[in-house]
Amino acid sequence: MIINKDIPNELDEVSNILNEPQMPYGNYANNTVGALYGNGSISIEKNNLPENKLTSIQKWQLVRNGISKNSLEGLKQMAHLDYDLLAQALSVTRATLINKKGKEKFNAAVSEGIVSLADLYSYGYEVFEDIDTFNRWMFEPNRALGGELPYHLLDNQFGREEVKNIIGRIAYGVYA
Repeated sequence: MIINKDIPNELDEVSNILNEPQMPYGNYANNTVGALYGNGSISIEKNNLPENKLTSIQKWQLVRNGISKNSLEGLKQMAHLDYDLLAQALSVTRATLINKKGKEKFNAAVSEGIVSLADLYSYGYEVFEDIDTFNRWMFEPNRALGGELPYHLLDNQFGREEVKNIIGRIAYGVYA
């Protein structure tokens, strides 16, 4: 079979669709302060993408570099959470969150929780297309969770995964 390289074929089109765009894997350690995107997604670090759009490597790098108190404050304000609720979701004491100042960074364990929480919230904001609606949804009893509030499941990885799965089901219209 002779292929004319001047005429794009179906395989080229499929290949272009399947290839991920090149994402920068730059150092985000010096970037702080959250950003709000037009679609309602958030980013706790100024890295040009909301957390739910970052690759695992980019999230790993954020965690490794540590998340600053300023960035946590951005998430706190966007999600309308207080330190008690954040401490519950991150499985840390309130003092751990309050005692950091400005650009001081949290350790890897706390940073991982913050990135995971920001990932879930940015995904929720994108799916619900309204920040306030999603923030309320997080504190309403949910039948898919046996009547539990979604927020009460955020204190560990498995609960966050379950809440994210439910948000995904809502996104695809298979919520039951």
